[in-house]
Amino acid sequence: MGDYMSSDNENYYEDYEDNNNGDYYDDDYGDDSSVGFQALDTELLSAYATVPNTKVTHRLRLIHVSLKVKFSSKKVITKESLLATQREDLHRVMDLLSLKEHHARTLLIHYCWDVDKVLEVLVEYGKDKLFAAAGVQMLDDHAYFPCQSSSSTFACNICFEDVSAYMLTVMSCGHYFCNDFWTEHFIVKINHGQSRRIRCMALKCNAVCDEEKIRQLVSTRDPNISEKFDRYLLESYIEDNRRVKWCPSVPHCGNAIRIEDDELCEVECPCGKQFCFSCLSEAHSPCSCLMWELWSKKCQDESETVNWITINAKPCPKCCKPVEKNGGCNHVSCVCGQSFCWLCGGATGREHTSMSITGHSCGRYKNDHEKKSELARRYLEHYIHYHNRYKAHIDSFKHESKLKETIIGKINILAENVSTSKDFNWIINGLYRLFRSRRILSYSYAFAYFMFGDDQFKDEMSKTERKIKQNLFEDQQQQFEANVEKLSSVLEEKFDTYSENDILSFRMRIIALSATIDNLCRNLFLLIEHASCIRMEGVVAVQS
Repeated sequence: MGDYMSSDNENYYEDYEDNNNGDYYDDDYGDDSSVGFQALDTELLSAYATVPNTKVTHRLRLIHVSLKVKFSSKKVITKESLLATQREDLHRVMDLLSLKEHHARTLLIHYCWDVDKVLEVLVEYGKDKLFAAAGVQMLDDHAYFPCQSSSSTFACNICFEDVSAYMLTVMSCGHYFCNDFWTEHFIVKINHGQSRRIRCMALKCNAVCDEEKIRQLVSTRDPNISEKFDRYLLESYIEDNRRVKWCPSVPHCGNAIRIEDDELCEVECPCGKQFCFSCLSEAHSPCSCLMWELWSKKCQDESETVNWITINAKPCPKCCKPVEKNGGCNHVSCVCGQSFCWLCGGATGREHTSMSITGHSCGRYKNDHEKKSELARRYLEHYIHYHNRYKAHIDSFKHESKLKETIIGKINILAENVSTSKDFNWIINGLYRLFRSRRILSYSYAFAYFMFGDDQFKDEMSKTERKIKQNLFEDQQQQFEANVEKLSSVLEEKFDTYSENDILSFRMRIIALSATIDNLCRNLFLLIEHASCIRMEGVVAVQS
C-alpha cells in the first residue's frame, strides 16, 4: 500500500506552486492535503479571530476575523531535532552579538525566542539596555574578584559564616555566596519550574545566573535535578516561543510545530493531528477561535435544555419545580401535591372540576410572559436548525471515513485488472477533498449561527443587510453542499468492477467534482470574508 498512501509531511505547507511532489497530487487540478476531518487544501487555509486591543467589545471580537486565503509554512520539531533547532536560533544571536551560549539563551528566553525582537530592541535601545532588561551581565573574562583567592576565607552574606574561597561561587554580576546556599537556591527554583531564569540571590540584583555554574553545583548534589534543569532549558524553546507549539494529540506524539509566518493558521503534525495553531483546538475554519469556543461550550452545556423547559414546562406555584403537561386538561398537578391552572399558572384546589379554576384570569394577556416564551422558543429553534446540520455533516464524515480502507481495497483490485494505468491518486485526492469539505461545511453552520443571529451583530448591520448577506451565504453554502454530496455518492460506487472505458469516465467525474468543490469552497471563504468585514472602520474606532 506504500504506493498509494505515502506522503511527505515535511513539505505539506510549502508554496502551492512548489508543492507538487506528494503522492496524492494530480496535475489536472492541483494539490491537496493529507488525511483527516480537519484536512485543508493549502490554498484554503484561513486565519482566525484577532484581538489586537483589549478595548474591543465581546461582540466585535467575535467577528474580527481575517479570512484571507493564506497559509503558513511550518517545520516539524521532533524530540531528536529539538536541540539542533534551538541551537540554530542560539547561534544566530551568538554570532550577531559575539555572546557565549548561556548569555544568548538568557536573551532569547527573555524575548520569547524571538530573534527579530532581539534585533529590534538592539537597534532601538542599544546593547546595554538590551542586556540589562534580560539580566545579562557582561564582565571581562579576566576580571578578578578577591573571593577567588584560594588562600583567604570570606563571609557568606546568606549564612554569615566564614567560608574558604574554594567553597564559594561568584556569578558574573560579582556577587558570591557559599556553594551550599547557591545549590539550595538552584534546586528550589528548578523544582518549582523556575529554572529558565534563575536570578542572583543578592538583593535587587537582576542578573541571571550562569547555567554552567548552576549545572556544576546541582549535579554534585543530585544528578536528576541537573537533568531536569537541562530539560527545562531545552523545552523553553517550545514553552516560551509563540511560533512553536506542542502538538495537542492525545496520547502526545512528542512532536512540536514551528510556523514561519502568521501564527493564525491551521497546521498538521506528522502524527495526523490537525489543529488551530492559535488556540490549539481542532481545526475549525471558517469559525474564528472565539466562535468555536462559544459554539463548543454551547453544544456541551445545558443552556438549550433550560430553554426547552422554559418553552414546554411551567413552574409549580408552590415548589417552583417545572411541570410538563401530558394531557389535554388544563388542570395539572405537581409531584409536591399542589394543583394549578396550566393557562394562568395560578394555584387551584385538588378537586378535578371546572369550579376549582373558576375566577382565574386565564384569558388575560400577559405581555412579559408571552414575550419571554416566544423569545426562548425562537432562540431554541435557531440553535436546533444550525446544530442539526452541523451534526449531520459530522455524522456523514464518520460514515465516509470508513470509505478509506474500502477505496484502498478497490484500488488494489483495479491495479491488478487495469492495464492502461496504475496511477489512481485522483481517487485519493477526491476522498481527501471530501473529508476537507465535510469539515468546512460542518463548521460553516456554526459560523452562520453567530453571524446571522438576531442579537450578535444587530448594531453592526441592519436587518435588511443581514438578510442579504445571509441569502448570499446560504446560496453559496447550498451549492457547495450539493456538490459534496455528489462527490460522496460517486466515491461510494463499485468502481472496482468497471471496465477501462468506465474507469476513464469515472476519473473525469471525480476530477471535475473535485475542481468544482475547490472553487465553491474558495468562493465560500471569500464570501465569509466579505460578510465578516462589517463596519470594520467601526472596529478601528473602538480600538483607538
